[in-house]
Amino acid sequence: MTSPQGPGVPGEPSSPHRTSTALLTDKYELTMIQAALADGTADRPCVFEVFARRLPSGRRYGVVGGTGRLLRRLSEFRFSDDDVEVLAHSLDRRTVDWLRDFRFTGDIHGYPEGELFFPGSPVLTVRGGFAECVVLETLVLSVLNHDSAIASAASRMTSAAGGRQIIEMGSRRTHEEAAVAAARASYLTGFSATSNVEATRRYGVPSAGTSAHSFTLLHTGPDGPDEAAAFRSQVASLGVDTTLLVDTYDITTGVATAVEVAGPELGGVRIDSGDLGVLARQVRAQLDGLGAHGTRIVVSGDLDEYAIAALRAEPVDVYGVGTRLVTGSGAPTAGMVYKLVEVDGTPVAKRSAHKESLPGAKRAVRLHRPTGTAVEEVLFPWSGQAPTEPGLETRDLLRPLVRRGEVAGDLPTLEQSRSRHLDAMVTLPWEGLALSQGDPAIRVRVVPPTA
Repeated sequence: MTSPQGPGVPGEPSSPHRTSTALLTDKYELTMIQAALADGTADRPCVFEVFARRLPSGRRYGVVGGTGRLLRRLSEFRFSDDDVEVLAHSLDRRTVDWLRDFRFTGDIHGYPEGELFFPGSPVLTVRGGFAECVVLETLVLSVLNHDSAIASAASRMTSAAGGRQIIEMGSRRTHEEAAVAAARASYLTGFSATSNVEATRRYGVPSAGTSAHSFTLLHTGPDGPDEAAAFRSQVASLGVDTTLLVDTYDITTGVATAVEVAGPELGGVRIDSGDLGVLARQVRAQLDGLGAHGTRIVVSGDLDEYAIAALRAEPVDVYGVGTRLVTGSGAPTAGMVYKLVEVDGTPVAKRSAHKESLPGAKRAVRLHRPTGTAVEEVLFPWSGQAPTEPGLETRDLLRPLVRRGEVAGDLPTLEQSRSRHLDAMVTLPWEGLALSQGDPAIRVRVVPPTA
């Protein structure tokens, strides 16, 4: 279920509300272009790379998310007459004319969406004239940093859940458009559904949802709360396979009422507060005692990967995750930066303390044992030969995404990228799945250019 596709980006629906993404940028990109046009350096061939210098504390790997969204946004990156009018008072005429005629004509390579990344991984390589590349910095980083942060957090939660379903429920805790992107990124890395219906329309992510405490409270009459009336109404509307929220008042009474109303074929009950482990055990015993052996237990309430892992021994069937996925506390920034690494074929590098970059355009391969387990990622000069190691298999990581300004072939669908992520997770050594502090799961080795 997706909206009609726009030109040039098969499989990715158009973004709503805006026909141009060109003003989703930082002013310094435009002032650099003005200066470069004036001194004649605007068209110097350059290479920019996107990478993370380090992983967030406690993380062993990152997940590339947002590539499909980025390419759609890139196809919409045009300075309209209205956009140019906004800028005309602060930029000179030559720059304004350049922006009005702007079309990206360069090449982009990148890690496939759903792939894992580590410190230094060149997840995106952008080639072209300086001006046409530098103007994309904010767009590239805002999409990749947000979606990769969500995808990385969601992947850890999916791993911690051990095969149990997780529903994304974070829409009410973040910006309305960020909520849609978060639903997409979490589905990419293993969540089963989202509460956000726009993500269903735009990206085909399965939707899920039943009722909130307000619906139960609504059914309060002159004689007080009538939880049974609320449950009867929901079952009449959605069928007995629905999930009833049983902790508005007393959980034990709520469970008994739910089974009385829906019968032992009730689809599920949801617990949204309290000590979820203790309550899940109590509710499971109560449901089984009432003959509702197949009724699922859904838990929600500020869950993250640590809380999910702590509940793995409990009789929980489905997790609902929101706040700790879509906010900075649960999904810290992916830390990606966009740095110039080559000018006219000459490697360049930033040397600032703690913000250094590796000079020169790089390719990347991952080395695997015959069993499939990854052991090392190797970065080497773009024009160099991919390194090999006896007894190990080599896998190229970078794929052509844009050639001469046009999307290079059909993009993978979201379902295909979801499958790619599952395959990538299988390659992690077991320590890469740990939630404790530790080094990145895979070492990244840099092969310097030859003299």
